[in-house]
Amino acid sequence: MRKWTCFLLLAASAAHMELAIAQDVTEDAPQEVVAEPTEDAAAAPIDASPAPVAPRVPTVVLDADNIFVNEAENTVIAEGSVEAKYEGRILLADRLVYNRETNKVRATGNIVIIDADGTESFADEIETDSNLADGYAIGYSTRIPNGGLAVAESAVRTQEGYNALDKIVYTSCELCDDDDRPTWALRARRAVLDQEAQMMSYRDAVLEVAGVPVFYLPFFAHPDPNSERRSGLLQPDFGTSSKLGVFYEQPYYWAISRYQDLTIAPKVMANVNPLVEMQYRKRFWSGSLSANFSVTQEQEFDSDGEKFGDNEFRGHLFAEGGFAIRPGWLWGFAVEQVSDDLYTRRYDIEGENDKRGLYAGQPRYLLNQLYTQAQSTDWYVESALLTFETNREGDSDARLPRALPLMFGEKLYDFGDFGTLALSGSTAILEREIGVDSYRASTGVDWSTSRVVGNGLLVTPFAEGRYDYYQLDNIPSGETQISRGAANVGTRLSYPLYRPGKTVDILIEPEAMVAYGTAGANDPDIPVEDSLFYELDETSLFEANAASGFDTYEGGSKASLGASISARWKNGMSISALGGRRWRDTSDPVFDVGSNLDGTVSDWVAGISADLGKSLKIETRVRLDDESLALNRIDARIRTNLWRFRSNARYYSINGNVTNSGFSDEGIEVSADFKVTDNYYLLYSLNRDISGRANINGRLTDPADIRQTVGVAYEDDCSRFEIFFERSEARDRDLGPEDSIKFRFALKTLGDFGSSDVD
Repeated sequence: MRKWTCFLLLAASAAHMELAIAQDVTEDAPQEVVAEPTEDAAAAPIDASPAPVAPRVPTVVLDADNIFVNEAENTVIAEGSVEAKYEGRILLADRLVYNRETNKVRATGNIVIIDADGTESFADEIETDSNLADGYAIGYSTRIPNGGLAVAESAVRTQEGYNALDKIVYTSCELCDDDDRPTWALRARRAVLDQEAQMMSYRDAVLEVAGVPVFYLPFFAHPDPNSERRSGLLQPDFGTSSKLGVFYEQPYYWAISRYQDLTIAPKVMANVNPLVEMQYRKRFWSGSLSANFSVTQEQEFDSDGEKFGDNEFRGHLFAEGGFAIRPGWLWGFAVEQVSDDLYTRRYDIEGENDKRGLYAGQPRYLLNQLYTQAQSTDWYVESALLTFETNREGDSDARLPRALPLMFGEKLYDFGDFGTLALSGSTAILEREIGVDSYRASTGVDWSTSRVVGNGLLVTPFAEGRYDYYQLDNIPSGETQISRGAANVGTRLSYPLYRPGKTVDILIEPEAMVAYGTAGANDPDIPVEDSLFYELDETSLFEANAASGFDTYEGGSKASLGASISARWKNGMSISALGGRRWRDTSDPVFDVGSNLDGTVSDWVAGISADLGKSLKIETRVRLDDESLALNRIDARIRTNLWRFRSNARYYSINGNVTNSGFSDEGIEVSADFKVTDNYYLLYSLNRDISGRANINGRLTDPADIRQTVGVAYEDDCSRFEIFFERSEARDRDLGPEDSIKFRFALKTLGDFGSSDVD
């Protein structure tokens, strides 16, 4: 059958419509018409003003196998493979009737409507206006771009942007045929989609899981999955534990404006009084602000929920902000406060050890900071005020320092072939209520350059120097002022050897460092504040001054020798290693055994990594005894994905011979899942202290599982269900072993429900 194209031209008034039929436009192309000027026209004055531009008239383009006009009924009828297009919207049907008097379109048979955003809707019969937007449908269903599917007995769409659906079923699960049963579905007597508010609301809603009704809600609403953020209830957190009893937390998200929001999460618990946690966020034109805080009124309690002490207000505040002063300059702050040492552990408040601001704190210490920072291509400056508070047993805030302030700046000068010079300055003013007060000012200079000589020998000469001045109070020796000057000069040598191959490329690079420095650079009266936990490893093996921070300095003559080896296969696999050791002419008693800078010879240090593709990745760092090659320290991390098994594992061990406490430390961390079938998983995680730990009295506790979790999970294309049993044997004063059961399920397009702190 010959194909016709019909253009429905919408006039400015919806009541008026012109119909033009283009018949065989390829054969009968319109001819150019030229008008001959008349005498009157030639004598008339010429109007040079531009002609008015007519407003664009929206057009509906209609294609079909057969199109004809019923003049008696004033209708346009299209039959066979009907396709109507209007403003990016497409309607497909077997038959379409357009009534030119009522301006209505009625379509039947295999109807498909495709919106401009990609949303597909289906129906048995529809009636709509000429813009294909407003009307009603029988046997309606729709699939939105993110995968949601809604089926309704009937649907009504209005000009005000409301879509009403009767006897609706909504799910995001894939359905291959009519007999498929979705993992979950939301059934409702009636649903309304408010396009302006971008909210979907339901009346008499029932949540079904595998066809079984689970929840009934007389009213339920959620944002349109394609909408921007909206105020409303978030996924709840619920479960049970021996400490809190049965608990339920219901967050509410308030989108205050486009630039700020507030989440309010009241939590009720069977064993203790309710708690309210809130998180506020706001973005400014120059930066952002975030604050997480909570409050409750309750006594202290132990792991069994037994209460003791006074009933009082308790809470926490974790906040941070950063703001641009001008390009390259910013200032910020971070606040960490709790009402009592064990508050976050009693109520399972997360975020205590998160990094906030410019500086990172230590576990179980609270860090408050106010800072400024600036940088450009060749200079950097930072300044901060820091205060610390402790949550550790037996520790005292009075013994912790306050940095008032801490400052550092560096300027780089590039002299081309003559190398790079860096000038730096630093100050630290540390005060305590109990203990030593120290005031330090330091200046430094660092120069280096690189040359390739001979057949590829890379030579990097360097020179560095530093001057430190200390003013001290309350030091046992009575010293009040100490100054020192220290310097190092030397060179680094490396000789890369590269061998390309058909299947693997190999690079071997022997490396050495030789330096001569100022002897006796460390005064025993200088308090060591910024390098208490430092340890020499392969990353600092070839540094002239391997000591970290400013309070210690590695002087004297020294040398390091090592090598790096890497192999890269054409299929993407790789193995690399770097290791060596260090020698010094004299020992320095300031460096303890844990730093690996004590004595005249360091232990052997190495780092090894292997990437064998998706199936196996390994990262290992080791420290071997300089005489016996015994394993003094190892930190190994392994990631696997083999067949149906996935895991992340870490093993660490520190020999007591290289710790200041004299106690060994050994532990393991594992997180794994096993895919039993295409949908079911076994889940397991373990954090175990193998060696036991030294308590406040210096005695070693028994080995224990800090946390062990066992669970099962079900996952398909539209949902995930998890249930966990967790056992913790960690002890901290009156908090001891704890058991809990946590449940979590996530429904695609609707959100997550259950415990938020499971892996």
